Amino acid sequence: MKNHMDLQFSAVSQNESFARITVAAFIAQLDPTMDELTEIKTVVSEAVTNAIIHGYHNDPNGLVYIHVKLVESAIELIIRDEGLGIQDIEEARMPLYTSKPELERSGMGFTIMENFMDQVDVVSEPMIGTTVYLKKTLTNSKAMCN
Repeated sequence: MKNHMDLQFSAVSQNESFARITVAAFIAQLDPTMDELTEIKTVVSEAVTNAIIHGYHNDPNGLVYIHVKLVESAIELIIRDEGLGIQDIEEARMPLYTSKPELERSGMGFTIMENFMDQVDVVSEPMIGTTVYLKKTLTNSKAMCN
């Protein structure tokens, strides 16, 4: 059986920690290791920050959407915005690439996501938005998704 959660919030940087903590609380029922929990919280932070800064340029009228699904011992995350979209996904996924060098961004968001998750897929269309699909199977999960 699947267990899922949907969340939507204003695209303001103060909500990044809310998103991270909410997702962590939801997935805690699978009893992830501390490392797994930290990695997932980091991934949520990176994806949400990308949506706020790159998708909406800090426009508080934008919304960020998160869908989390627990299936057996796996976590599936979808983090989506309806912002500017990404012109070149391959370029955006390159380590150290940033479209906002003036903000001293590190350009490691997608690299961090790829290192911490088992699967990362990015779908984006200019002026439509970006959706990041993430999946991770936990090592010591209780698999109590029912």
